[in-house]
Amino acid sequence: MEFRVLQYFLTIAREESISGAAEFLHITQPTLSRQLKELEEELGKELIIRGNRKITLTEDGMLLRKRAEEIIQLVEKTEAELNADDTEFSGDIYVGGAESEGMRLIARAIARAQSEHPLLKFHLFSGNAEDVSDRLDKGLIDFGVLVEPTNMSKYDFTKLPTKNVWGILMRKDSPLATRESITSKDLRGKALICSNQLLVKNELAGWLGGNERSLNIVTTYNLLYNASLLVEEGERYALCLDGIIATGEDRALCFRPLEPKLEAGLHFVWKKYQVFSKASEYFLGLVQEEARAQTRQ
Repeated sequence: MEFRVLQYFLTIAREESISGAAEFLHITQPTLSRQLKELEEELGKELIIRGNRKITLTEDGMLLRKRAEEIIQLVEKTEAELNADDTEFSGDIYVGGAESEGMRLIARAIARAQSEHPLLKFHLFSGNAEDVSDRLDKGLIDFGVLVEPTNMSKYDFTKLPTKNVWGILMRKDSPLATRESITSKDLRGKALICSNQLLVKNELAGWLGGNERSLNIVTTYNLLYNASLLVEEGERYALCLDGIIATGEDRALCFRPLEPKLEAGLHFVWKKYQVFSKASEYFLGLVQEEARAQTRQ
């Protein structure tokens, strides 16, 4: 499977047309059709379904599209690292992170890095722990920020001096908004929105004393913002970490911590035995410095 042919396939998928992709690539349509046919024969799979006006991807085609995007991104990332200027810190650093106020420490390190070395470029990816871990494992990002609980066996890490508190995001006119904290009994019968991470569900099950079946989970989320819109629009409650969605006097939502208190730590992680570029090693040092400075405060 040639890299060039993967690029051709992605262009066809994006343009939803072989003729449109051929025009974009500045090659003839018969040439592109032949390349696609040879790719399908090589894989032994049908990748597209030809329609009257546009093509659609088969299930195998959708899988190949996802993998091809990852392959091309990894190749481009590798080329950028190899072409970085050895006389100056430059190049691209990729960081994935969960939604958390703890990302502020990473933001400070990025701001400091770019102030000292303006040629450095950073690329941020937001996702839950499973999303970030998947990209780390595939080499698509250099570092990740993971919220506990998470499986750390594959990674080296620096523990960040930040704790997030689990609680309930709700409308201010909710009956539970008068409470200072929320117990498991308060949640019985309520329509709940919960993270779709398995380890998070296990953590909450522990808080509930194994009575998680008593919860009425009507929706799951991987990132909280869209879930917060559902909370605003109906009588729903989101189990989440504090500090992610803005609350206050001028906001429609409020946050109440769980009782007994349930906290989550943060880790700045990278793959074990990872070989760092000069720029990535420098940035890791900055993050560790910021973590030590915050611990001393």
